[in-house]
Amino acid sequence: MRPGVTLYFVRHGETDWNAEGRMQGQQDIPLNDVGRVQARDVAGRLREAAPHVADLDFVCSPMLRTRQTMEIMREALGLEPGAYRLDERLKELTFGSWEGLTWREVRARDSDGAARRKADKWGYVPPSGESYAMLADRIGGFLDEVDHDMVVVAHGGVARAFLRLAAGLTRLEAPVVDIWQGRVLVFRDGRYAWV
Repeated sequence: MRPGVTLYFVRHGETDWNAEGRMQGQQDIPLNDVGRVQARDVAGRLREAAPHVADLDFVCSPMLRTRQTMEIMREALGLEPGAYRLDERLKELTFGSWEGLTWREVRARDSDGAARRKADKWGYVPPSGESYAMLADRIGGFLDEVDHDMVVVAHGGVARAFLRLAAGLTRLEAPVVDIWQGRVLVFRDGRYAWV
């Protein structure tokens, strides 16, 4: 990210799988009723953080839950719902064969893998999946291109990669930060703050 540029990050609203504690990864799960309310409500937080919001560039993961969040949020801001760009690099990391499972189910089916991930949350690669380190490699190119203020709607894993790459959190810190739905995570000049 260029110095002086502000990136306003919004995590997609809640899905039924979020509510059930299931790993979504790259499964295309839609928002639930709570998620749609969060997408409307986050518009107010975004307007508070960025009064010039109508002048910003809006970029989104191509996943259904992020596109729904983006369109509901933009409509609540009084903007054309579909006037945003998609970027494949903003997709959530994939949990591979763990997708659709809860952590309890993962521990029961793959206790060794669950233990190895707990020991190295940043670097561990789930079976047929992707680590946070791999996701950060994918996200790095996106962040290198950020040269103007923008709004990004993406995923919890993407936010953690941003925390590592754009705010300097360590590989131990970044993967354990709570990434809230319905709030705005603001990145600027190597720092971050929640709105």
